[in-house]
Amino acid sequence: MRPLTSDFLMQTTTADGSSTHELAQSYIKPNDRLESFERLEIYNRQYWFRVIGAVAEDYPGLQAVLGDKPFDRLVLEYLKENPSTSFTLRNLGSKLPQWLEGHPEFAPNRHDLILDVARLEWAYVEAFDGGSVPALLGSDFSSLGAESLLFLQPHLQLLSLKYPVDELVLAVHRETSPSDMMSNAVSERKQLHKMRLPKMRRSSVYLAVHRYENSVYYRRIDREAFRLFAALQRGTPLGLALEEAFLESVLSAEDQAATIQQCFAHASELGWFCKQRDE
Repeated sequence: MRPLTSDFLMQTTTADGSSTHELAQSYIKPNDRLESFERLEIYNRQYWFRVIGAVAEDYPGLQAVLGDKPFDRLVLEYLKENPSTSFTLRNLGSKLPQWLEGHPEFAPNRHDLILDVARLEWAYVEAFDGGSVPALLGSDFSSLGAESLLFLQPHLQLLSLKYPVDELVLAVHRETSPSDMMSNAVSERKQLHKMRLPKMRRSSVYLAVHRYENSVYYRRIDREAFRLFAALQRGTPLGLALEEAFLESVLSAEDQAATIQQCFAHASELGWFCKQRDE
């Protein structure tokens, strides 16, 4: 479990400065092909290749943007600071988006882009694995008032992004393997071939990542809808959440009413509103 060198080889000294060669010789027998150090190195490297591979499975888009070698180096540095502490590899990449915020050195000119990609890809994991609570019925909405609390499904993830990276991530998944991901942006760009990634131009994109009938969907929503759902997700009462949604909005009162109606119609249809979870 000792971290590899930047060249993905076993380190020649231990944490206290002792020789790894001497340590290996003290309890590992050489053979006619490999020295003691080399035999130990096989297991050392295989452990790290396995955990790097586990993170790569959750971040194929990030790997496609950076390239294989830079991505492997990034993951190696991440795992040095965030080693495995769980019985399941599922949680291994959970801190990567947050960790990337403080490490722009891996892509100085594209830091915001790779950060958006990482956030979206981890949101997919959370949406796929997240819990589900019985959805509200139409009759449940009749008693709502300004002080009412509306709860959102645990699997629903809300993202405010600087790039339309849902296009990029979907392109990667189309070219690599079948996926249970869908997006209402998929019709905006033609099918890609030979892993040619779509060009990313900076633009504000708001996404709701959710699970529906065992598939994960990326749904683009407008700024007002994002702010409304984000406020509700924080536990803000309905009246204040609506005020927050349209703060500094240029929409007319008529358009605001239409937006509210549309938000509630789509969210209800998809089962996003749910009953309070048992603590």
